[in-house]
Amino acid sequence: MKKNKLSLTVLTLGFAFLYLPIVLLIGYSFNESRLVTVWSGFSTKWYGELLADTQMMDAVWLSLKIAIAASSCAVVLGTMAAFALVRYGRFRGHTLFGSMINAPLVMPDVITGLSLLLLFVSLQQVIGWPSERGVTTILLAHITFCTAYSTIVISSRLKEMDISLEEAAMDLGARPFKVFCQVTLPIIAPSLAAGWLLAFTLSMDDLVISSFVSGPGSTTLPMVVFSSVRLGLSPKINALATLIVLVVTVAVLVAWWFSRRAERIRAETAE
Repeated sequence: MKKNKLSLTVLTLGFAFLYLPIVLLIGYSFNESRLVTVWSGFSTKWYGELLADTQMMDAVWLSLKIAIAASSCAVVLGTMAAFALVRYGRFRGHTLFGSMINAPLVMPDVITGLSLLLLFVSLQQVIGWPSERGVTTILLAHITFCTAYSTIVISSRLKEMDISLEEAAMDLGARPFKVFCQVTLPIIAPSLAAGWLLAFTLSMDDLVISSFVSGPGSTTLPMVVFSSVRLGLSPKINALATLIVLVVTVAVLVAWWFSRRAERIRAETAE
């Protein structure tokens, strides 16, 4: 009995440590005072000021566009890399290729950002492209490190997949592309979705690498938030964080509902 109480206490403290700051942040987003640590009454005016902040809204849309494009490209490239690592055996350069794929996972963001900056500057001097640092350079940088995470997620699913399913489809006359589309792709679809969501989150959250490769007129949301915090925390940041938490919560609930629905359909079909 004492052991159960101790476990419950530790679990409660752990959840409080994780989620109490988020609850406080949401609560203070409705604070009327400009001082984020002094409660002076309930108000939603900071949400209105947030939506009226052109710089903040432009940064949000820019970050969303970059994150969607980067995560989509990362999943495509990650799928190719995962197939090369898992399905084609120990080809020449296999170890080097795998090391290059995994390098962004262990490389500090400062080193990655600096190396990409030097790469873009060198390319500009040699071939004249990119003409300036901006959205394109940020997108390429995000694709670079997001691909590594997507490859890890997708390759782990490919390793667990029963290859005999593909062999049976080819024995029945299906061509490799058709086997990939109708057999392999549906099986690895959850890992593709997981890799996409992970890449999207990392791209939206990136600050250090984007700071190195960005230019005038290409300020992402983390850069705007970081600049605002350095000048003094604004309640608009609390409002923005609350909206992000709301969107993520709704997305998780929707995904949970679809998952439960799929499980219920499978159970009914099995009966």
